[in-house]
Amino acid sequence: MGEKARTRPALSGMSFDHTLSREAALRHLVRVFEEAGLPDARTDARFLALHALALTPLDLSLRGREPIGAAGARALSDAAARRCAGEPVARIIGAWEFWGLPFALGPETLVPRSDTESVVEAALRLFPERDRPLHLIDLGTGTGCILVALLHERPKAFGIGVDRAEGALAVARRNAADNGVGDRAAFLCGSWLDALTGPFDLIVSNPPYIAASVVATLAPEVRLHDPHAALDGGADGLDAYRAILRGIARRPGLLAAGGALVLEIGYDQGAALVDLARAMGFEDVNVGRDLAGNDRVVTLRPSLAGR
Repeated sequence: MGEKARTRPALSGMSFDHTLSREAALRHLVRVFEEAGLPDARTDARFLALHALALTPLDLSLRGREPIGAAGARALSDAAARRCAGEPVARIIGAWEFWGLPFALGPETLVPRSDTESVVEAALRLFPERDRPLHLIDLGTGTGCILVALLHERPKAFGIGVDRAEGALAVARRNAADNGVGDRAAFLCGSWLDALTGPFDLIVSNPPYIAASVVATLAPEVRLHDPHAALDGGADGLDAYRAILRGIARRPGLLAAGGALVLEIGYDQGAALVDLARAMGFEDVNVGRDLAGNDRVVTLRPSLAGR
């Protein structure tokens, strides 16, 4: 029986015929996602097909005519059902890429997003010397993606990831080890700066910054699958920033002389963060934008650091 004849019966739902070739199974998955109205049907299908069939892109290219087999059919059917039910691709795969590095996920971590790379870029610009022995802190570390990316780019740096969720810390610890920086990273369970003494050259964070009333309106992929504690920033979305900036203002020794903070912010929070920081005594405050042109990161070099 030809490939075309084998493919057609499998197109009636999310089940996959085990005799389908890998190429045909991918085409079927694309069609399922298109019929479900998923906006990135082709991209989602490719990611999930490679994951479910344990293939590399080269495998698919060179051996695309090989059948998926019974195990592959089951894995694809499961992935298709979960995606069509609204589960994000990254959650189905259990990992995602950030800064060109792989990061495992957990139920207490956000999925690393490309917008957050703006934090890494801003921090590297502040401390451009590759071999400088930096000491840095990542507050609300989650997967550890910001911390690990910075340690990857600064081979003589040492960093600490802080999070209130033990599950997130376990994931971050694993990610640091898997990306080759585990010997230069430590992880602490705590709330923002409470467990730290310093001094540190750099403090970075992607804290929860969505106003509490807005969380319920977020897309289901975020609202139902990302941890609520990593989204809810309080009534105006600024609670975490207040805690961080207040902690530095009360204990300026946490920052070394010339030290800096780099904080991710929501697209509409730039002006509010500048006002908040200056009200707490931070004089050198700058807002940076992401690739879409939205406010995305605030950098602060406070005069307090020199005291």
